Amino acid sequence: MIKKRIGTNDVASSSKKELFKLLESSMQGLDDTEARRRLADFGANEIQQSKKRSQLQVFVKNFVSLMALLLWVSGTIALLAGMPELGVAIWLVNIINGLFSFWQEYAAQKATNSLEKMLPTYTTVIRNNNNRRINAQDLVPGDVFVIQAGNSIPADARVLSAESLEIDESALTGESETATKDQNYAKTEGKFGQNNIIYAGTTVARGTATAVAFNTGMETEFGKITNLTQKQGKLKSPLQLELNRLTKQISVIAIIIGVVFLIAAVFFVHYPWTKSFVFALGMIVAFIPEGLLPTVTLSLAQGVQRMSKKHALVKELSSVETLGETSVIASDKTGTLTQNQMTVNHLWLPDNNFEVTGEGYSNNGQVQIKQQKVDIEKYPDLKLLLTISALNNDSKIEKTTEKKTKVIGTPTEAAHIIVAEKAELEIPQLVKEQPRLKELPFDSGRKLMTTIHSVNGKNIAYVKGALSSIMQRSGKIRINGEVRTLNNDDRKSIEDANRHYASMGLRSLALAYRELNENEMEIADQNNIENRLVFVGLTVMADPPRPEIYAAIKKCHDAKIRVIMVTGDSALTAKSVALKIGMISEDARVITGNELEKMDDQALRDAVKQEIVFARVAPEHKYRIVKACQANGEIVASTGDGVNDAPALKQADIGIAMGVTGTDVAKDAADMILTDDNFASIVAAVEEGRTVYSNIQKFLLYILNSNVPEAIPSVLFLLSRGMIPLPLTVMQILTVDLGTDMLPALGLGAEKSEPGVMEQPPRARNSHLLARSVIWKAFAWYGAAAALISTFAYLFVNYMHGYTITNLSENGEVYVQATTMTLAAIVFCQIAAAINCRTEKTSVFTIGLFSNRHIIRGIVVEIALLSSLMYVPVLQELFNTTAIGLTEWIFLAAIPLPLILVEEIRKYFVRLRAAKNKNS
Repeated sequence: MIKKRIGTNDVASSSKKELFKLLESSMQGLDDTEARRRLADFGANEIQQSKKRSQLQVFVKNFVSLMALLLWVSGTIALLAGMPELGVAIWLVNIINGLFSFWQEYAAQKATNSLEKMLPTYTTVIRNNNNRRINAQDLVPGDVFVIQAGNSIPADARVLSAESLEIDESALTGESETATKDQNYAKTEGKFGQNNIIYAGTTVARGTATAVAFNTGMETEFGKITNLTQKQGKLKSPLQLELNRLTKQISVIAIIIGVVFLIAAVFFVHYPWTKSFVFALGMIVAFIPEGLLPTVTLSLAQGVQRMSKKHALVKELSSVETLGETSVIASDKTGTLTQNQMTVNHLWLPDNNFEVTGEGYSNNGQVQIKQQKVDIEKYPDLKLLLTISALNNDSKIEKTTEKKTKVIGTPTEAAHIIVAEKAELEIPQLVKEQPRLKELPFDSGRKLMTTIHSVNGKNIAYVKGALSSIMQRSGKIRINGEVRTLNNDDRKSIEDANRHYASMGLRSLALAYRELNENEMEIADQNNIENRLVFVGLTVMADPPRPEIYAAIKKCHDAKIRVIMVTGDSALTAKSVALKIGMISEDARVITGNELEKMDDQALRDAVKQEIVFARVAPEHKYRIVKACQANGEIVASTGDGVNDAPALKQADIGIAMGVTGTDVAKDAADMILTDDNFASIVAAVEEGRTVYSNIQKFLLYILNSNVPEAIPSVLFLLSRGMIPLPLTVMQILTVDLGTDMLPALGLGAEKSEPGVMEQPPRARNSHLLARSVIWKAFAWYGAAAALISTFAYLFVNYMHGYTITNLSENGEVYVQATTMTLAAIVFCQIAAAINCRTEKTSVFTIGLFSNRHIIRGIVVEIALLSSLMYVPVLQELFNTTAIGLTEWIFLAAIPLPLILVEEIRKYFVRLRAAKNKNS
């Protein structure tokens, strides 16, 4: 009986005889009886989905957060206090908010079975020595199967025979270049470096092969990564944690205030217990910000909408704000920082060096020398080099849309087709003029590919491959149209050029040719053809950085966000790209996966504090890197597009998947998907995240400052032992909280980014929404001013009717008019507060006094609502209000302007102090 899981190294290093003994199989495959038995023992060859939350669970969670529970309790308290209208209103706020949150997340996060989509539906196996097409789920260890170009690999398998086999392993390794595979064992760098092993979830870019499966389903490397991803429970976002903390703080404050007011009313004012209890309950409900949850939800939803316009789709609302706190971005290289499109950027000839403009699989660009476009007819050696590039080629490029292309074959060959097109070489005409007669396919042993063509009655072999292989077989060199013997100086010049490009992280491919006589054509094998070659030149290529990545990285540095490259590519390539885009300095450290394996957690935590690049890493390494950053107190955003990125995406505070090139596995694990695969979109999303948090804090400042003028009159009532009647009724207090304050507060949630938001460091982990600055401004600045003004308004009305502080009455028309005026004064103070809260330092006149139309509309509605309370008889009776005269309206209209101007003066001195600190 074979083992449940077989080690990859054991399989890779075994001889075929040992291999089949280990797997209890043979080249004739399994018989049907044994295959059925193994299917029962090992299970289906499929990825087992983790149990997802039901839609009911997703729905319920929006109604049971700490803030939501606080609102349920607040509504109940209002009912107990004899205010059913208020209780129902609070509950309706909670219900509407919960439904809105559920719909936003449901629309953004529809469950998919994407892991299963990564595996092929059918595969061809050898059973009872016959080829048979079976469902891939029925494949078992020991099954021998056949693959060809375009097929997905159904299981981890050992290659038994291969012809020109190249595998696209980017989903597992993150490398842009295909991996050459054959039946011979050879271990290269990296976890997936075995030359004779192919992995589930990867695809065949080129060639054919026969292989034997040794691990299936969840036992494959693909399955292990999936299992690691599914084990990760998603942590609460920083905003969720902060809202929970804020809820507890507000609850404690409200209860303490309620108890103090209850005791004072009973023992100091000598109110009856029942009346005192209702009074205290009203104060508790008044101090609970009922509008916080809907405002936070709406602010996040608006952030989601703004992000979607900038090519970033957010799956969970709370993820929006998390982006704003990001202090580290752990970024994959291929397809994220680079275009994932191999591109020829230099053509090296012994007597000339040509530069190629234009990036990616597009023929927009040109071959040039000294920044001047080249006419290839004037450079015969260059034309020959491009001809070999175009004709010694089995790949095709198809345009799927006006801007998008699909490569059929390998990225390297696609790049050579494109460079020929950029030089305006007519490839279709060339194919007709120089038809292919024969091909010697590429293999990893000789590292060459040769095609033989008929050219003007002659037979010519075009050869491309690794420089070392070409140099071993070359005896001549072509320079300026003439062929001569290849000497030591020539070899040194060629090797120096190759080393120069390698030091820049670029990859070179050598091209050569030779004319064949009739005898050689009769025995056209590699030993006969691939010798005595004429060396032509080098094509130099790389996966180029995205054009916009340079500015995006600079913005990250300005915003004090560190970017750490985590890639499966080589150390040389990784560091070269990181240097080129300005991510690191020359002294930055590069750690490979093998080095990381030997590091303990503390050493890794120390390493990620530095300028660093990680290369040749495996999936579990990326996961460890993210955890190490988090252990250092960082908020980590992890980007990626492959299966190998999924565990890190799930572990990160915010996982960001590529929408175009990303695998479905990565998209499922991520919190956000970039629809344009553009790293620059992350920077725009970070700015939105910072804006969302800032807007939530502005809203908090706005609603808390109104609590002071609501509370101070009640304090005067208590301190005067009832001599000063309550300037506000409980229903009037709650009118401010749930009525007049709501729309301007929601307008603050739509405020645009304040200038300089991306020039500040991410907020510290120990900073909180209810920060000292917020408390100071809410209570000692905005709130204190509003309390003075509203108290003065109350006394002003009494004074206008001949009452002084010693003979105030809590009955009659004057009292109703005085409480109405107190309510109106608070509302007009809040108008000024809504405008003042829009910015922290910047003048509102700089950003435009009327630029936020939501706030202006909110203020208009606020005044209309206040007027309704004063002049509609039914509302007058319900809220204990009355109509006021022209003198009172003039008084109210005069309130906002001085408050705005005084705040502008304060902000001016704040900016002045900040400028001095920056220059010192």
